[in-house]
Amino acid sequence: MNKSELKPARVFEQFAEINKIPRPSKHEEKMIEYLKTFGQKHHLETRVDETGNVLIRKPATKGFENYPTVILQCHMDMVCDKLVDVDFDFSKDTIQTYVDGDWLKAKGTTLGADDGIGDAIELAILDSDDIEHGPIECVFTRDEETQLTGAIGMKPGFMTGKYLINLDSEDEGELFVSCAGGKSTIATFKFHTENAPENYTFLEASVKGLKGGHSGDDIEKKRANAIKILTRFLFIEQEKGTLYLAQFNSGKMHNAIPRDGKALFAIPTDMETAVKADWKEFTAKVEDEFHVTDTTMVWNLEETKAQAVMPQQVSVSLIRALQALDNGVFAMCQDKALSWMVETSSNIASVKTDSDKVVIVSSQRSNVMSNLDNISNSIKAVFQLAGAEVEVTDGYPAWKMNPNSKLVKVAVEAYKTLFHKEPKVRGIHAGLECGLFSEKYPYLDMVSFGPTLKNVHTPDEMLYIPTVQMVWDHLLLILKNLKN
Repeated sequence: MNKSELKPARVFEQFAEINKIPRPSKHEEKMIEYLKTFGQKHHLETRVDETGNVLIRKPATKGFENYPTVILQCHMDMVCDKLVDVDFDFSKDTIQTYVDGDWLKAKGTTLGADDGIGDAIELAILDSDDIEHGPIECVFTRDEETQLTGAIGMKPGFMTGKYLINLDSEDEGELFVSCAGGKSTIATFKFHTENAPENYTFLEASVKGLKGGHSGDDIEKKRANAIKILTRFLFIEQEKGTLYLAQFNSGKMHNAIPRDGKALFAIPTDMETAVKADWKEFTAKVEDEFHVTDTTMVWNLEETKAQAVMPQQVSVSLIRALQALDNGVFAMCQDKALSWMVETSSNIASVKTDSDKVVIVSSQRSNVMSNLDNISNSIKAVFQLAGAEVEVTDGYPAWKMNPNSKLVKVAVEAYKTLFHKEPKVRGIHAGLECGLFSEKYPYLDMVSFGPTLKNVHTPDEMLYIPTVQMVWDHLLLILKNLKN
């Protein structure tokens, strides 16, 4: 298969155009302009709200004027991540895609199918003149991937439809009817740097090549977290002798499991041989722990030049806090029907060292809001005990399932008609903008689905091409069958 054979052609044509447009979270200005121009070119009512969300209305096709208005919704921004040795500027460069069997991939960067393929589906519908549907509102929100500021900033009344189809899910054949709420806990350790004592050697420990992944969708897959791995080694060595931490940097996105990281530290010179022996033993054990999930770990420990260090007590407190933090699945759902689904989790997402502070970002998720508060408070308490300044963001709410959803019923029947099998109706342990919409538009009947994506939020992101046609056919049949 080559790119010219991708089906449906109109969707992949739109996706190719979208991937020419820089659209990092919080920097979607060029995408907003593209959408405005697109709507105006097609003589469609186009609105941009104060936050930067774009809405394009398309009238019903002939004979469908009495159908209810349906909102098709996705987000316009993308997670921007790349391999360490890839030269790529997300502020101006075009995503380079290629076909590998039945998968569409990108060369060394995130693909942008989350949620660019949703954008492409909406634009393909707006561009078409041979699809039967009632009135449609295509909504493109901004900054979903970092703080959901588009959905948070949207005011009631911007959307007017009764039904909303969110095109931001990643498993074809699954209809999502609820999602987790989430918060971020940000800890800051402040200090004045100092010189390390005499007769100290500086070492840099690093790891890369981890699988990483989405901190909601992939949290139960027991993948290695680069921050936790490096912290484990630092804690071991700190217990054996006086260690001064100089730099600790790992992770980029608040909603991704960190795949690589570096820690620069100073130890007494007479400990160097023992530390290097410990590193060799430690890395072998960790590789064995993750021999199923992370098979391409790359380790390095080498001497480096001296530099200013954190005060010893700050080093101790910071390393102890990171060692103590709960990371991964905290609780599974108690309801028997959903016992397979993660209920509550936490992920240490990033550590960044500046000249006078270290900032640590972790994200917590739960489908039960009281447990979301509980896990966030647990993380907060660990950092407070370590002497850090701590901020917990307001976050976003969970989306509760509507057991009487007409939209879900129509979606299920349409799927059975097309593919002669039942779709899975389920919740997701990740944040969807539907949670925020449910607060501002309590009358909305919503469902979320999309084509199959793997390894989102990483340079290994890939789109399973055959499922795009399936989602396209499914969506069109829903639009045709969703009558008043």
